[in-house]
Amino acid sequence: MLKKTLLGCALSLAPLITNAQTTLTAETTTPGSTPHYIDSTLAAVLASAGVATMQITEGATLTNSVQAVAEGRLDMAPAPLILPFLMSRGIGPYSGIGPDKGAELAANIRVIFFNAGSAQILGYYNSNPIEDIRDLSGKRIWNGPPRGAALTSGRAMIQLLSGIKDGEGYEGIQSPWPDTVPTITGGGVDAWTIPEGLPSGREIAIAASGGITIHDVPSDLLASELGQQIMKAPGHAPYSVPIEAFRKAYDGNDITVVVDDDSFDSFATAFGQIVPAGMGEQLVYDIVTAFLAGEERFLTGSPRGPFVRMSFGDIDGVSQGACGAVQIKMHPGAIRAYEDAGHTIADCLRP
Repeated sequence: MLKKTLLGCALSLAPLITNAQTTLTAETTTPGSTPHYIDSTLAAVLASAGVATMQITEGATLTNSVQAVAEGRLDMAPAPLILPFLMSRGIGPYSGIGPDKGAELAANIRVIFFNAGSAQILGYYNSNPIEDIRDLSGKRIWNGPPRGAALTSGRAMIQLLSGIKDGEGYEGIQSPWPDTVPTITGGGVDAWTIPEGLPSGREIAIAASGGITIHDVPSDLLASELGQQIMKAPGHAPYSVPIEAFRKAYDGNDITVVVDDDSFDSFATAFGQIVPAGMGEQLVYDIVTAFLAGEERFLTGSPRGPFVRMSFGDIDGVSQGACGAVQIKMHPGAIRAYEDAGHTIADCLRP
């Protein structure tokens, strides 16, 4: 897997970086993704504020990054909230550590802010169209990396749309994140389902090889018993964007967006920016204070900025995908920063 380390943010920030008091180690996803945008922007914000320098490793597998934070080997990472949930039970990708150790590690994770910037989509090439997204039997579908939160969500999407499971009604194809686009553009799959930010550089890259169509989840399926279970499942949160805004985000690209009403509706991948519980309260306070002050930079620094659904205001927990099946706590320094900025934090998020 290709990884790249970025020190701070950019050379142009070097004079500011010299004033930073702390160096933070962080891991994030590949360039073009929402977590990467958030982390690279956070690095610039913290450097500009003189709070810290972020040493970021790109292209990480977040399953491993979350464990590294829990073990205190890494200062920060974006975490799909299903991962701390699975870790706390020692199941899924954390089955090797067992429930006792998993619970101990998960208890060492704290969130400093939330986002839900990626929503599950289904896509296919117009040259090889899916005639009915409710009938995917026998198809080869890219549904995620070899393991982790995205694969769980991808499998849930196909089960919701078509009522079939990976390896039973269809063939699920997985590859590491850096290989996603070439795997799809190489013609080895009939369709793909991916949690994507808006606009998605990955979908734009896929469409460069030929026109594509993207679907949301039909309203009746989203409102069904299974749809509501998936929406409320660990690591998910509701997602809805007016269709005009969704289509406008892809202007100039050969991307058709199909919905059954006036909005693009799906389930989002709920994320929390995590740090070890033992990180100093004042440092976290300074990080989150700078984050909140940098709201405009986050929202305007990229076309996807307005759609990342970052937590710049009151936090009720449920809207962020927490305080349900996922029981995760915020860092006291983050809570203090939010409250000093005039925002409220749900009691279920307090340590």
